[in-house]
Amino acid sequence: MIKEWLSFSLLSLSAIFFVVDPMGAIPVFLAMTRDDSPQKRRDMALRASITAFFVLTTFAVAGTLIFKVFGVTLGAFKVAGGVLLLLTSIEMLRAQPQRTRVTPEETQEGFEKEDVAIFPLAIPLLAGPGSIATVTALMGRAGRKLFAVPVILSIALTCIASYLMLVAADRIARVLGVTGLNVMNRVIGLVIGALAVQFMFDGVRDTFPGLAG
Repeated sequence: MIKEWLSFSLLSLSAIFFVVDPMGAIPVFLAMTRDDSPQKRRDMALRASITAFFVLTTFAVAGTLIFKVFGVTLGAFKVAGGVLLLLTSIEMLRAQPQRTRVTPEETQEGFEKEDVAIFPLAIPLLAGPGSIATVTALMGRAGRKLFAVPVILSIALTCIASYLMLVAADRIARVLGVTGLNVMNRVIGLVIGALAVQFMFDGVRDTFPGLAG
């Protein structure tokens, strides 16, 4: 039981952290806040991280209810989430702007805004469709209440890490450079690709239990 719980905790933390991908948000954050003071950047990073936490936690807790309202099965959602994560993974592996998270139009709107904390930094950069699909699928996989705790804690830890990384965005960008950030994103993209395939397998198995035999 304890071993299973620890294994699920590690899976939840790695899945949520890699899909939220605060490292991938750094270049966009720096571009959007290039004329802002360090204090304003910290404030925006804090509010974005808090907003992302509440958005992801809400979907994690209320995901099952949302499925029932719209008549969507958890298996179908896992497959859909897996496809979305796979598209994100491909974009990351090719070092392309992630249109599955934020479109060029949304990025441009962010450049023109005084405050980018809620949009587009929190939504959809941190708490985007892929992140929402991941936390919802993990919560559905948790089943028992005890296993729901690691999902919520993983969201909290990821949002704290996002805040710290955004605050240190200048230093991280200087140390890694464009090439370093692209390499990190490719590695994370590979992990997300594996998670995507696993989600799709789980979704197909949930929808067609006979295939598991």
